[in-house]
Amino acid sequence: MKYNLIIVDDHKMFLDGLVSILTNQKEYNVLLATKNGKQVIKFLEINPDQNIDLIITDITMPEMDGIALNQIIKGKNNTIKTLVVSMHNDPEMIDNLIEQDVDGYVPKNAEKEELLKAIQVIINGEKYFSNVIKDIYIKRKFSTRQKEEIKLTPREIEVITLIAEEFTTQEIADKLFLSKHTIESYRKNLIAKLGVRNLAGLTKYALKMKYV
Repeated sequence: MKYNLIIVDDHKMFLDGLVSILTNQKEYNVLLATKNGKQVIKFLEINPDQNIDLIITDITMPEMDGIALNQIIKGKNNTIKTLVVSMHNDPEMIDNLIEQDVDGYVPKNAEKEELLKAIQVIINGEKYFSNVIKDIYIKRKFSTRQKEEIKLTPREIEVITLIAEEFTTQEIADKLFLSKHTIESYRKNLIAKLGVRNLAGLTKYALKMKYV
């Protein structure tokens, strides 16, 4: 039995290389190789009865990127499997694709054997993510959970914002009508609560959270 594949990548050398690898595998039939996601959608619309087992796509492409393409494919026909092969390892992109039910993600510098393994695993009905992609996804989820667990009170946010704006302890105390000792206590508690080492750490956190 032959499996029908579509490949989309705007780098011609990579696209040609992938076509060459897959046409040398007797179980695969490359239906379409294109550099544009819109061409894939057009092909699906023109050939509604064509059986397609897997679409392999890059992320950054002209006119339609791989994230939009995956979303449209899954919306139209979620029996079609999708595999992203990309140099991108941006945690948000990976998160987006996993949320959109992508079936696999392999970096472009992966070995040929891993790519073929990913295709086989996905066609057999399972998901395949390279270890590096899994690590990025897990780290993002862990840091998001950590961020959600740290809840600052409105007063703590006021204090950390003023620290980041370089006000002195006395100036902060005056602004908030509190004693200098109380502000020092807030500062110590914030350092402990956020797991930072000093005022610079508090400032970095305030900037990251866009308090400033």
